[in-house]
Amino acid sequence: MKIWLLSLCFSLPLLSSAQQQFTLNGELKNQKDAIATVYLFYYNNGERKVDSAKVSAGKYQLTGSLADPTLATLRARYVSEKSADGKARAYNFKRDIAQLFVEAAPIQISHLDSFGNYEVKGSKSDLDYRALDKAAQPYYNQLQTLYAQYNDLRLKNDAAAMNAKAAELMAIEKEMKEKVFLGFSREHSQSPVALFALEQFVGDDPDINVQLAEPVFKQLPEAVRKSVEGNEIGNRIAQAKITAIGSEAMEFTQPDTSGNPVSLSSFRGKYVLLDFWASWCGPCRQENPNVVRAFQKYRNKGFEILGVSLDKPNDKVKWLKAIHDDGLAWTHVSDLQYWNNAVAKQYGVQAIPQNFLLDPQGRIIGKNLRGDELQKKLAEIYKD
Repeated sequence: MKIWLLSLCFSLPLLSSAQQQFTLNGELKNQKDAIATVYLFYYNNGERKVDSAKVSAGKYQLTGSLADPTLATLRARYVSEKSADGKARAYNFKRDIAQLFVEAAPIQISHLDSFGNYEVKGSKSDLDYRALDKAAQPYYNQLQTLYAQYNDLRLKNDAAAMNAKAAELMAIEKEMKEKVFLGFSREHSQSPVALFALEQFVGDDPDINVQLAEPVFKQLPEAVRKSVEGNEIGNRIAQAKITAIGSEAMEFTQPDTSGNPVSLSSFRGKYVLLDFWASWCGPCRQENPNVVRAFQKYRNKGFEILGVSLDKPNDKVKWLKAIHDDGLAWTHVSDLQYWNNAVAKQYGVQAIPQNFLLDPQGRIIGKNLRGDELQKKLAEIYKD
């Protein structure tokens, strides 16, 4: 269940006015290494909670308050922090971590031959969580195999085969998100796990499939939609609609490298790549040579690029140096406000590199075009 630990980093609980108590009773059976303490991590009303309990006679108990059922993570801390060979203990997800949906009820969790091998009783929402995880498991297995194959190809520097394998990975992940996560949320909209599943479908991808996500989101109970997490997803869907393919790009004005104001509307009549990046962004700098090739190939045919930098305050020198070092011979603007860049917030940019391709009328005709995708799209536009 590796995916759930990653999801916890941005997954908040459902918000409700009433707080209810939960009790988690744990029992340790046939543990190879003695466990001294169990730590509990979860969110309540948007606030991260951390608790711990000492293990006594193979048992522990944890209690807390919850607005609504939420995903929690348990971690074992052993009596000895050294392994059998005397080295510092390396923690392992499968062996040392347990995850479950907790709710306002007495919950029992039995850890069998290791802390990460466990059974949960007393939590109805956890039953739904287990069903969701079971449905996703075959896809996880496929992805794990494909990732291993991709890494082998990377060691061989086989770029063509890597691209093909990456496309295969993306196809499997897309199918999993739609069939498993979106499907669960659609078919079990009243489950406390429904919003969690929808969040897995939405993920942290800035290019949300609004046509699929919005109807399912609207099926959720009103209280869920108005929760902290629900409100966040609702806002992201609304933002994605504003920057959807076919929408008119929003006007803005920011200073260029000389401090002169530049407006997006000044590029009307040409195809424009609105490119969000920063000098400190490694993936952005890796993508820049590809963007440079595209600009050099099509600039004489009317193709323009407008770079919007998310560089930090007082880092103008680094911004200018990156432009020079990477040969980015197009217009650049920035308010040097890092993630608070006004244009980035206007366009809902939460990760970079990110771009929007605009047609001569200022409509968005492409999003997040990188590598071969950018080259293919421009070749399609300028085929004549």
